[in-house]
Amino acid sequence: MKIINLVNRAGIFTLILLFVFQSCSSSNDTSDKPEVINPDKVSVQVDILGKTAEMPNGDGSGKIRLTIKAADAKSYKVVVNNETKEFTTSDFTYEFTQPGTKEYTIDVTAFNGIKYTYASTKVNIFVARKLIWSDEFDVNGAPNPDKWDYNTGTGDGWGNNELEYYTKRPENIIIENGILKIKAIREDYMGSQFTSARILTRGKFSFKYGRAEIRAKLPVGGGTWPAFWLLGDNLDTVGWPACGEIDILESVGNNPNVIHSSLHSPGRSGNTPDTATTTNPTSATAYHIYAAEWSAESIKFYVDDNLFYTYKNSSTTPFNAKFFIILNFAMGGNFGGAVDPNFKTSTYEIDYVRVYN
Repeated sequence: MKIINLVNRAGIFTLILLFVFQSCSSSNDTSDKPEVINPDKVSVQVDILGKTAEMPNGDGSGKIRLTIKAADAKSYKVVVNNETKEFTTSDFTYEFTQPGTKEYTIDVTAFNGIKYTYASTKVNIFVARKLIWSDEFDVNGAPNPDKWDYNTGTGDGWGNNELEYYTKRPENIIIENGILKIKAIREDYMGSQFTSARILTRGKFSFKYGRAEIRAKLPVGGGTWPAFWLLGDNLDTVGWPACGEIDILESVGNNPNVIHSSLHSPGRSGNTPDTATTTNPTSATAYHIYAAEWSAESIKFYVDDNLFYTYKNSSTTPFNAKFFIILNFAMGGNFGGAVDPNFKTSTYEIDYVRVYN
């Protein structure tokens, strides 16, 4: 009985060894390995419209075409310039609108119904300025009613203790030989000591982001206060300063040839800290261009394309909505100061107002 048991045990041990060797042999057979599936590759081709050897960043249209290649992809997502686009075709066109030459990142995700694959590329693109609104003041007479409306009434109504009464009269506002002339006159009128004019594009034109500029010659005399500025379209619903105010040009005759640019917003109204000045020695004897370039990131102020102030914009300011344009010529008030007792009349002359994308 003992010999038989030993034989049986030996046989069992042999069988176990054979099973182990077979198992090891099977695990080393590469033909039985599970298939590892690599992600499909995504390729993105960017064609810049109008690209030439002389214009490597395009012709200024800001347009590009993307051609995306990804095996068996059923849908695509493109993130460019903080915008997300989703579509089902492998060709995608996009138009940049911010003027200048800038590098943009383009992120592409392809989806084949089971998995996502991703690629990223960069492009340098040139965008030329495009004129979206202007008044060249090339028709004699009153300002174009399709473009401008009037504010009328006493200066007390504008919250600055101004001394003028704004009218629609040709004595105070008229276009002559391609120039808009806003005239402040010392006269007793409707209980005020001075008359002048204030026009605005509210309800007729407003815009969000871009470049606004004026070519103008400024009036002279202590107490004069000409301006070119923007107010938020939501003025009636949220009030001032919640609507935001962008003063592109202000100047006062008591401090001649000093150009002020300022911004007003909640907690930064009245004597705002968001302001800067520059000197323009011929502001009253020659025409100059006063401009602001406004984006989600910044608002930059220029005189004759010379940058003198940059305001850092953000999503927390009011300066990310539509604004309308105001032109006016005030007398006295909190900013204009005392009026020269010898002042009789002076004229704010505007060659044009233009807004670009």
